[in-house]
Amino acid sequence: MKFSLLATDTNSRARAGIVETAHGAIETPIFMPVGTVGTVKAVHQRELMQDIKAQIILGNTYHLYLRPGLDILQQAGGLHKFNGWEKPILTDSGGYQVYSLAQMRKIKEEGVTFRSHIDGSKHVFTPENVMDTQRRIGADIIMAFDECPPAMSDYSYAKKSMELTHRWLKRCVKRFDETEGLYGYDQTLFPIVQGAVYKDLRAESARFASDLDREGYAIGGLAVGEPTEVMYEMVDYVCPLLPAHKPRYLMGVGTPANILENIALGVDMFDCVMPTRNARNGMLFTTEGIMNIKNKKWEADFSPIDAGLGGHVSIHYTKAYLRHLVQAGEMLGAMIASVHNLTFYLWLVGEARKQILAGTFAEWKTGMVEKVSRRM
Repeated sequence: MKFSLLATDTNSRARAGIVETAHGAIETPIFMPVGTVGTVKAVHQRELMQDIKAQIILGNTYHLYLRPGLDILQQAGGLHKFNGWEKPILTDSGGYQVYSLAQMRKIKEEGVTFRSHIDGSKHVFTPENVMDTQRRIGADIIMAFDECPPAMSDYSYAKKSMELTHRWLKRCVKRFDETEGLYGYDQTLFPIVQGAVYKDLRAESARFASDLDREGYAIGGLAVGEPTEVMYEMVDYVCPLLPAHKPRYLMGVGTPANILENIALGVDMFDCVMPTRNARNGMLFTTEGIMNIKNKKWEADFSPIDAGLGGHVSIHYTKAYLRHLVQAGEMLGAMIASVHNLTFYLWLVGEARKQILAGTFAEWKTGMVEKVSRRM
């Protein structure tokens, strides 16, 4: 993997660059739609490519490991062949899922023992077998196995958790470097910076990760319940501690305003389930603000869903029609809303990139944050 930094905004730390992978280039800043079990919910791959213009999607190691299972994925030739997605894929290591399964797992030095949410069967994730699993899935970018501490953990727990993550990271790097991909192309390992909401721990973790000299770095353990201002404070502190010539990925973030603010702090890559999950519940993100399509005010509104946005569904279907589908519980409603929200997210980071390259990002961001945050 190669990262080229093309421009940095003069009035912020916003960056525009290009990440080159075996399955194509990614223009940053970028938002990555989440395809947890090998599919972005309610969205065809054709729509991801043609309408949404996604450049990279995510898969999740925990979920893909359980279903369809590694044997099936390897027989298919990896996740790209299995789901028909020809562009880059990033896989989350499963660390966050382990965090979310607090009642069903035990964390030890060796790794994590957990029970499947599907059938209750017992499994073990270690840094080594998570590297092997992601090799078999075949993602272009794979994540180190980490522990994601709960939001606002006390200092003692956060420090022990970070130190465990660092020991696991060394084991991940060793296993990754002594193995090779299975499908004839290179894969890249990103370490994850932890440390909860404590600056000294974040600094220690950023230094530890940076010293390993990998091709990119992730910031984890944020957007898990801490106040938004605290998230910004941590990102603002960590980004300058990471190598300037490597991409920075903020995991699990977030709202459109969150993304714009973190771009300004120096983040290059984002992912979040919010655009698709909220879409299925009738919440739309638009160029004019946030819309609850279930509201009666849209019942006889025959204007496009978002006239200010490109993309087929956003300009082809009306607010009234989408409201009708959602109210009726039709599957097409979730599909249209999901495609629209993802189209908007990709449009937003694309516009941010244009502004960075033009040297006008900071001023544009201020107005856009206000616009995308207001309720319609």
